Parts: sequence; C-alpha cells; structure tokens
Amino acid sequence: MKLSELKRFPAPCPGMPGLLHGGDYNPDQWLDCPEVLEEDVRLMKLAGINSASVAIFAWKALEPEEGVYNFTWLDETLDRLWKGGVSVILATPSGARPDWMDRDHPEVLRVNADRTKNLHGTRHNHCYTSPYYRQKVQQMNRLLAQRYGKHPAVKMWHVSNEYGGECHCSLCQNAFRDWLREKYHNNIDELNHQWWTSFWSRGYSSFDEIESPAPHGETAVMGLILDWKRFVTWQTGQFYLNEIAPLRELTPDLPVVINMMGLYPGLDYWKLAPLVDVVTWDNYPSWHTDQCSTWEKAAETAFVHDLNRSMKQKPFMLMESTPSLVNWQNCNKLKRPGMHILSSLQAVAHGSDTVQYFQWRKGRGAFEKFHGAVVDHCGHEHTRVFSEVAELGQMLQRLAPVAGSSVQPDVAIVYDWENRWAIDALQGLNRNRRYAETCIQHYKSFWKRGIPCDIIDMEQDFSSYKLIVAPMLYMLKEGVADRLKTFVRGGGQLVLTYLTGYVNRNDLCFTGGFPGDGLMELAGLWNEEIDSLYDSDRNSLETGDGSFEVRDYCERIHPAPGCEVLGSYGSDFYAGEPALTRNSYGKGACWYLACRTGEDFLDRFYGQLAEELSLTPSWLGNLPEGVSVQPRGCDGETWLFVMNFSEQEQFVTLKGRFTDLLTGETVCGRTRLPVYGVRVLKAEA
Repeated sequence: MKLSELKRFPAPCPGMPGLLHGGDYNPDQWLDCPEVLEEDVRLMKLAGINSASVAIFAWKALEPEEGVYNFTWLDETLDRLWKGGVSVILATPSGARPDWMDRDHPEVLRVNADRTKNLHGTRHNHCYTSPYYRQKVQQMNRLLAQRYGKHPAVKMWHVSNEYGGECHCSLCQNAFRDWLREKYHNNIDELNHQWWTSFWSRGYSSFDEIESPAPHGETAVMGLILDWKRFVTWQTGQFYLNEIAPLRELTPDLPVVINMMGLYPGLDYWKLAPLVDVVTWDNYPSWHTDQCSTWEKAAETAFVHDLNRSMKQKPFMLMESTPSLVNWQNCNKLKRPGMHILSSLQAVAHGSDTVQYFQWRKGRGAFEKFHGAVVDHCGHEHTRVFSEVAELGQMLQRLAPVAGSSVQPDVAIVYDWENRWAIDALQGLNRNRRYAETCIQHYKSFWKRGIPCDIIDMEQDFSSYKLIVAPMLYMLKEGVADRLKTFVRGGGQLVLTYLTGYVNRNDLCFTGGFPGDGLMELAGLWNEEIDSLYDSDRNSLETGDGSFEVRDYCERIHPAPGCEVLGSYGSDFYAGEPALTRNSYGKGACWYLACRTGEDFLDRFYGQLAEELSLTPSWLGNLPEGVSVQPRGCDGETWLFVMNFSEQEQFVTLKGRFTDLLTGETVCGRTRLPVYGVRVLKAEA
C-alpha cells in the first residue's frame, strides 16, 4: 500500500485538529502573582501555544487538608486559558501526594526493596496497592470530572505523571502472592518447577512463603525476578484502571493518557499501551554530547519515536520535551540554535501529532528551577529560546495537513521488555549485553537509508512485514517460534543473532540445543556454545565483501545440510567456522549472525537486503551521513521530512517534484540543508 492510500487518524484531542503545541503549565505555583498568570496567556499567544497541561502536581493546591477543597484557582485558570484560545489537557494529581496524607495515612508510603519505608517527599512515593490511596485518587478524580468534564477548554485527561517504581510493603507482598496463585493455578509445585527452585534448596511449600526480590534476601531465582517485574507492570496497570474509572464513567468522550518514558526498564509498556487511548512519551535526549555524534543521538531518539508510534499503530503524542536544556543530566548543555526546531519536527516526522514541553515557565525554587522552559526567569519573550518556540509554533500551523497521517513500514525490529529483563538478570557471559543498544544499532542501518521501521515486541502480528529483525531474542514466549516459522514459510525474511532461543518465558533453558523451541529447524543450524570476549579481545567476520571486526560474543554454530554459509570467523580456535548463515525455509529465508559486529558490517548487510527486497523508498538515492528522511502519508498525500543532524551543510537529491510546506517553494532534484536544517516536502502527484 502506498502512504497516500492510508486513512487519516482522528485528532488525539477531540475538537483540536492540526498539530498541538503546548506544555506543562503550573499556575498553582504562581497564585500569589496574578499579573504573571495574566501575562502567561499573552505570551502563549505569541509563542503559538494552543494547549496546556494543567494541575499535574497540584493535589495540595486542590485539597490543602483532607476533605477541604479549593477549586477556585483552577476554575479561573481554565476560564482564562479558554478565553485566550488555549485548550487544556487536565491532569489528575496522583503523581505527588500532599503532606497531610503521609502524616495521617502512612500506609500510602512506599517500601523499598531493602524493606525500609520512605518518608514524605519526592514524587511517585506511593503504594499502588493501598486501598486508602486508591480510594482517595478515585475521589479526587471524580470531583475533577464532575466539575470540569463539560468545560469547553478540557480536551483530554493526563493521568498522574510518569508512572514508575515499585513497592515492597506487606500489602504489595500479598497482592504479588495472589497474582502468582492465579498465574500458576494455585499449584505451588508448578511454580517451583518453573522457577527451578530445587537449585540451592530454594523450594517453596506455600505461596505465603514467597517474598519479592530483596538485596538481603532472594536474588538468585530468575523466575522470581521476572515474575516480580511482570507483577509490577500489572499492578501499575490496575492502579491506572482504578484511577480512571470515574473519568471513563463521567467523561466517556475525553481521551485518557499516561506519559511514558522511552525505554524505561521498570515497566513493560507493551502491556500498558492497550489501556490508554493515545500513546504519549517524554523525550529528553542529550543533544551535543561528547559520547556520540549528533546524528547517532538522532537515530537513537528516532528508534523510541517509532516504538511509541508502533505501540498502537497510529500517531502518538510528544507529551514532554525541553525547548532548551534539562537540569538532571551530568552536563546540562544548551540546545544549539536550530536544534529545538529540528528535534521537535523529528518527533512529528516519526508520527507525533504534538510538540509539548516541560515546562512553560521556570519556577523560582526547588528541584526544577533551572530546568528549561519556554519562559525564562526574566519573564518576557525577548530570548533566543522563546523566539525558536514561536517560530516552531508558526511552522506547526503550516504543517497542520500532516496531522493524522501515518506510515506502513515493510521492516520491523523486535524490542521486547521481558526479553530485556531476562538478559539483564542472567548470570553468565560478560557484562556487555546492551540489549536495547543492540536493537538500536540494527535499526540505525535502516534509519541511515530512509527506510521506515516499526518497533514491535515478539507478541505482535508479523504478517504485514517483508523483513523482521530480532536481535538477541534470548527468551521465546509460547508460540513465538511457530509464528516466526509461519512468517518465513510464507515468504518473509528473518534476521536472528547470537543469544537467540536460550530460555522460555520463565527463564528455563530449552533442552535439545539452541536456538530452542523449534528455531533450529528455521535457522538451519545448531549453536554448540557461546564465547564471551574481554573488552580488549577482537575477532573478525570474514565474508566475500571483506573483513569486519567482531567483539563481545561469538557463537560456535553447526549449519545443517542446505544452510548456506556466508561468513566465517577469522581467528581463535574456531577460525574458519561459520559465523553468518542463510537458510531457505518455505518461500522465505532465515539469516543468522552468530557474533556481534560493528555498524560497518550491519550497514553493508542490510544495504544488500534492502536492495534485494526493494525496501528503499522510490524517492530516495544515497543519503549523506547525518541526514534523515522520514515519510508520512494519508488521504492521497505524502510528505517527506528531510532533516540534517550533521554538523555541516548537506545536499540531498530526491526523485520527484515536491512543495516545501514551510516555505512554499518548489523542490526538485538537489536540495540544500543547512546545519540542523529541516524541510517538509509534499509530494506532487
């Protein structure tokens, strides 16, 4: 299907077509400065802001003492914003509790893994299981929905803020045991088998004996570690469903969202995504770092944008970003001129229908007083940052036709949270596992070529893709191997790597050889053993295209008859043994890379696959290093976002005739991109 044949998705906020431009707004911090609140509306108009996320941490301002409410300031805020032409994403305040709650109901305080109890302070310091806290959250949200559900300014619910963390209190321990009883059908023998508790005499006689992992307790049972992490995600989801119940009941037409945190390891977002109406995430890459080039950071960021778009296969929302800097990185470097516009439009290029910030105005005190904002402490619009935000606001208005469009990639990269947890927890190999980084490394080879990718987990539908890349698929959940076989048998191409198919969902090793669960048949080989290399060790992958450096991991594999050997090891006792294979299977093929290479090999390998499978979009030739081209399309139209993440001027040659939505000029053939430059080109029929 051509991009132009895709159907347009509805706006994420009903009644707000086009692209949203806004951010976190905290009027509750400025209630003693009414002149500031009036000035905010004037400045929002200047900046092209059309939405504001309000009341995210405002519980104390809304309920200063238990049962004593003050909604007057919020009434005035919503009225003032609506009168000024700014719509509202209204937050529920459960992300940070007021002091009176911790004082009078200490059971809401979180207990750490070492079983120490937190004091009042910070945020998200609450127990997800506490009946009292769940009741209070519902009560507050019901009041908000009753009072503001019909307010014309309110377009969406922003639930809590950046769910995260875990609680090990007695309430959570009991909830965990109940969760285990249900998973293992109240059969403690089955749990013991799946957790392999005969090791070190770890067997349980009863579910009541089970405790969550603790630094001074159980740390050596991988099944326990995995199930605890699954439970934390499940319990977070249950807390969310409890929190939104009154919102769904009283305001069924208003979308409900939570803001996710990229590749945050503590929660499996694949399990939370079905519970929200729109996927949103908070994006804070460290631009201009000395750790990698700007374009490499751009590729990493693009991976996460594509992950969030892929979670619901529709446009997402960039709920938070910074217009300048943050205050929590090791070095909080300013965004260089042009980077704010470029990085914001990168999110739009990969499927966001919004650009939103933390924060609108810098606060005067506490932890985030030096975090970037649209309005600095000077309080006026005469700053470089404000000017760039205002310029972007004008651009987003011109890009309104792009809203609701999407992309339909032929390539999918498998990134699975449970697989990551299992790899992180395993004892063995070396410490250079870097699962997420490895997935991104494979993704980069497509990003460099302007080839769109979905990021999926192993439980998604495979059938729509030409090529699936599944790096380090260490864990195989039930049925995954059979579904991969079906995909390849029907003509799909599959790339597997070292560390594939070692354990099942509960971290039990497959017997009969690796890759297990039937993948040996698909890959056409047997993996006898894996060698972990020291940081200083190097091997090589020798292919017909040259010699490529190998580090970290080398598997010794034995191809079956008919499996084609495409590369071999260059040194060590397994020199000359196979390291890269291709096995025909049905109408498709499975490729197996038995060692960790650098990007030089991956670029060459995927470049050849892209040519063989006709993956490169028809409008593209070779792209200069650091230039990214990403498409969106729908309703008969296609747009290309052409972005320069390099530190020098670049020229790109495109096939076809285009109109630049930002300048109105016609573009054909060779086009210039300044440093951090971006063009949004509408393809002519």
